[in-house]
Amino acid sequence: MSLTAEESKARNRELIEEVLKVYPEKTAKRRAKHLGTFEEGKPDCGVKSNIKSIPGVMTIRGCAYAGSKGVVWGPIKDMIHISHGPVGCGQYSWASRRNYYIGTTGVDTFGTMQFTSDFQEKDIVFGGDKKLEKIMDEIQALFPLNHGITVQSECPIGLIGDDIEAVSKKKSKEFGGKTIVPVRCEGFRGVSQSLGHHIANDTIRDHVFDKSEGKHPEFQGTPYDIAIIGDYNIGGDAWSSRILLEDMGLRVIAQWSGDGSIAELENTPKAKLNVLHCYRSMNYISRHMEEKYGIPWVEYNFFGPSKIEASLREIANHFDDKIKEGAERVIAKYRLMVDAVKAKYQPRLSGKKVMLYVGGLRPRHVIGAYEDLGMEVVGTGYEFGHNDDYQRTTHDIKDSTLIYDDVNGYEFEKLVDAIQPDLVGSGIKEKYVFQKMGVPFRQMHSWDYSGPYHGYDGFAIFARDMDMAINNPVWGLTKTPWK
Repeated sequence: MSLTAEESKARNRELIEEVLKVYPEKTAKRRAKHLGTFEEGKPDCGVKSNIKSIPGVMTIRGCAYAGSKGVVWGPIKDMIHISHGPVGCGQYSWASRRNYYIGTTGVDTFGTMQFTSDFQEKDIVFGGDKKLEKIMDEIQALFPLNHGITVQSECPIGLIGDDIEAVSKKKSKEFGGKTIVPVRCEGFRGVSQSLGHHIANDTIRDHVFDKSEGKHPEFQGTPYDIAIIGDYNIGGDAWSSRILLEDMGLRVIAQWSGDGSIAELENTPKAKLNVLHCYRSMNYISRHMEEKYGIPWVEYNFFGPSKIEASLREIANHFDDKIKEGAERVIAKYRLMVDAVKAKYQPRLSGKKVMLYVGGLRPRHVIGAYEDLGMEVVGTGYEFGHNDDYQRTTHDIKDSTLIYDDVNGYEFEKLVDAIQPDLVGSGIKEKYVFQKMGVPFRQMHSWDYSGPYHGYDGFAIFARDMDMAINNPVWGLTKTPWK
């Protein structure tokens, strides 16, 4: 039986008190600020955010290095990104996200290749500058078609004081002016991967924009040039979005940074509009381009048909009637497909409850897609959201929605166990815990090796995957280990 909003609020208050009982008084007082219930009419979600995690209370966050290497710079496909430090220091020294790209790996694109300076004890003692120079020489010899290099600093680099700026400047001159970007994204900086996004944005400003004057004279602009900002092409998301934007008459001149290239970054200041998907990771550079180049930017959301329609119209409002008519044409073109998807999956999913906990923008952006299927999001929160993320979230959630910021494994398990949602959408670190609890789960960082989820094509895949998770007969055949 569904609870009323007031009943849900009362239950949430009791649940939060129960969760906090396990902590020492001081820790409980601090964590209480990050757990709450949204009350309709309030300007934000009522929780504190972007505060350093408590040592010993296991956080699900990543670090600044992950934000730069794993998110912003890593997907730039024709550059080589060096993880500078010990090979075991960071996840992204070993692997990468599912940032799909077009090209020949190892020849002109390098997205799934990993490069590390593999620091040893002697490098910590004597410094790694000479090693970094040698690595860049080897890269230039082995991969001559690379269009640039970045140095992604892991923690020891900042601690021992390696001068990556001097090495990068020296090698850039030796290599004929090649773009080589030193990125001070040591993992200890800031409170989460969020600062890594900001640092990476600033290095694009300083080492790409400020040095791109006169490059690409062959570029011919049009009145309809736009750049996709903050789409990392997980499972092909940027491609499914680009199809719609080009179909309505716009020309996409850059993708940031999924399937993106250094030339696209350099040409972005020539766009007429920046369309921003992941606000948290790319609002910094979008604001900079607005201030310096006068390029307006608009947020958009391509999860689910309701948000897609609203976003297409919002983007079209920045252009003339030709583009506005194009937006309506695209919406009409996919209406039959959307109706068919809803007709198939709404009867199977309507009324199902979802709890989300993701990074970036998905704790709010995917809510509309679930609602398009008749589902209800009863709890949501960010790994590394800021207060403005929670302000934006108020537009998408309902009264009495449970909110949890930087939630740890213990808290999340207790909340899910008490509320018993039909689905949890979170990350890989949480996936197997909840599946062992017998709760259907979808990995909402990289789509559980599926996708795309953006765009109309993506909505059909999204609906199929949520149905496949919730209505899988396996949940009736398994028991949790402790039962």
